[in-house]
Amino acid sequence: MHIAETRKRRTPSLTPMIDVVFLLLVFFMLASRFGMDMQIPLSIAGGSSGSAYEGPPRLVDITAEGLLLNGNTIERSALPARLSALTSKPSDTIILRPKSGAKLQAMVQILGDLGDAGFTQVVVVE
Repeated sequence: MHIAETRKRRTPSLTPMIDVVFLLLVFFMLASRFGMDMQIPLSIAGGSSGSAYEGPPRLVDITAEGLLLNGNTIERSALPARLSALTSKPSDTIILRPKSGAKLQAMVQILGDLGDAGFTQVVVVE
């Protein structure tokens, strides 16, 4: 009788798994976005930059229901025109105050609208 020869067990190769991991790593590095899509220039109240507030009040409240300009309800589309009447130059300070329940997207849209209208000094207060 012959004694059965014991076979050496083969260990699986890790090379294909390592290749897959590196391919996934490269894919996610190329698919991800590094950097910011959009930057919003923003002044925070209480900062030392900027000039003193002059002229009539220009307080824009953002609520869950809509916008208020100096306490009066206003449509978003009419805001730049109404603010133009209250300012003498585009660098006049406009105060933006989000209220409880206001959505961040609404504030970003208003900041974009004011920037498109040429206003350069928008201050966000709490």
